[in-house]
Amino acid sequence: MMQVCLRLAVAVWLVCQIPLLPAHEIRPAGLFIQEQSDGAVMVTWKLPARGEYPLSISPHLSSGWLDREPDRRINTVDALVLEWRIAPPRDELEGQRLTVSGLRETVTDVFTEVVWRDGHKVTYLIKPQRPTVEIGRGARTGQQVSGYFLLGLQHIASGYDHLAYLLGLVLLIGNLSTLVKTITAFTVAHSITLACAALELVTLRPAAVEAVIALSIAYVAAELVRKYRDQGGSLLLFPWQAAFAFGLLHGFGFAGALSAIGLPGTNVAGALLLFNLGIEAGQLLFILSLLGLLLLLERLVPALQRQLCRVATYAIGALASFWVIERVFV
Repeated sequence: MMQVCLRLAVAVWLVCQIPLLPAHEIRPAGLFIQEQSDGAVMVTWKLPARGEYPLSISPHLSSGWLDREPDRRINTVDALVLEWRIAPPRDELEGQRLTVSGLRETVTDVFTEVVWRDGHKVTYLIKPQRPTVEIGRGARTGQQVSGYFLLGLQHIASGYDHLAYLLGLVLLIGNLSTLVKTITAFTVAHSITLACAALELVTLRPAAVEAVIALSIAYVAAELVRKYRDQGGSLLLFPWQAAFAFGLLHGFGFAGALSAIGLPGTNVAGALLLFNLGIEAGQLLFILSLLGLLLLLERLVPALQRQLCRVATYAIGALASFWVIERVFV
């Protein structure tokens, strides 16, 4: 009776949490400031959209350059792009304070790249905790490299659908050797399509990709239920092959953050590699933490571990079903 009450309580709590979990990862905004050879300044603001509405965040420079209507406005599938051209200004770009309002309310980061006319470049990752930076030629020059790595790390950390899929794989595959092969296949596959999508070699509709990703999570949850009922399943027979196929789809999902901010004009390969490494680092940390927790519970309270695994299975299925409905019908 106690176990039934525990399962019911956890199930009710999970149902209450479903609306609080975003179906999409939190994508960063992108701000690109470039000095032209004639002294003019071009500013491009890429604002990610949730559904049909762009996020309520806006950049401000201490010079007031952006305190007017943009010269150009472009609507894309998942972002709003605003462009300003500032004629050769009196104010110097260096030393200006850049503030992005609305970050705390939207829990969004802003990837910022500043390029001077001589080609010198600096990058910043503006976060809700520190929404203001001072632009300087000598400041944070190394962050062009680390910025994309941090974006990849953040992308996987806020991608609850991708994490749910990984959780399902860890629960489904009990053999460590098979799990390593399966995760490796998933990693190789999503790395391939991430590169193809980021370089615009292959394009798919984001809405369709996200819906199929949700279906892949529901499929893993269904396979877990079959496992607990000793009914077998195709994923247990062909784990790494299935993970490779699903990984190809998840790679297009991972490319969403890069499409929001774009790749730099120079060192495209380096930025793409570091973004992917950030994803892999976050993925590895998540999986190792899960394995450590499961091993600890198995040694200390094996009965509770089995119960929690079953509860997690139904939670994954419930979330996946919610995401499928939201992405297809909402």
